[in-house]
Amino acid sequence: MHEPIRIAVIYGSNREGRFCETVGNWVVGQLSANEALSIDVLDPLELGLPERMGKDEPASVKTYLARLAQADGFVVVMPEYNHGYPASLKHMIDTAYYEWRAKPVAFVSYGGIAGGLRAVEQLRLVFAELHAVGLRDGVSFANAWTQVDETGRFQPPVESANALQAMSGELVLWARALQPVRREMALAKAG
Repeated sequence: MHEPIRIAVIYGSNREGRFCETVGNWVVGQLSANEALSIDVLDPLELGLPERMGKDEPASVKTYLARLAQADGFVVVMPEYNHGYPASLKHMIDTAYYEWRAKPVAFVSYGGIAGGLRAVEQLRLVFAELHAVGLRDGVSFANAWTQVDETGRFQPPVESANALQAMSGELVLWARALQPVRREMALAKAG
C-alpha cells in the first residue's frame, strides 16, 4: 500500500466576490473522496504573502514555502482574466522556486466561452520554466457561473467529475513516478 500523495490545491484568484472558491470547493470535495490523496488548500486570501519580497522572508512566506515543499503535486484552480491568468496566481508561483521542481501540475480552469484554456496554455510555459511537469489533460468550465444550483452550489455535468477523476489518476501516477527525481534533486542541492 502506498502513502497518500500530498496534493496542494491552489486557488488562483484573490478577487472580491470571486468564483474561484465555488469551483475550488467542488474540486476539493471531489479529490477528497480519493483515498490515494491528501489535500492541502492554498488560498491567496489566507496565505498573507507580502506584495513585495525583500531580503527577509516573513513567517507567512516560510510557512507557504514549507507547504509547497511538502506537496507531491498540485492542482491549480484558476479563472481566465483578459485572456490570461490572475496576477495573484503569478505572485504565488514566483514566491517559490525549488518547491515546484519535479512535481506534476494539473489545471482546472473556468471562464467565458473558452473556459480558461488560454490562461492555462500561458501558465504551462511558466511551470515548464520551474521544472514542473504540466499534465496534458485538465478540466475546464465554459461559463461556469451557469452551472450552479439554486443554493449557489457548483453542479457541473457528470462528465466534468469523470474528467477530474481521470486527471487525478494521472496526477497520482506522475507524482509517484517523479519521487525518485525529487530525492535526487534534494541530494544534489544538499551536497
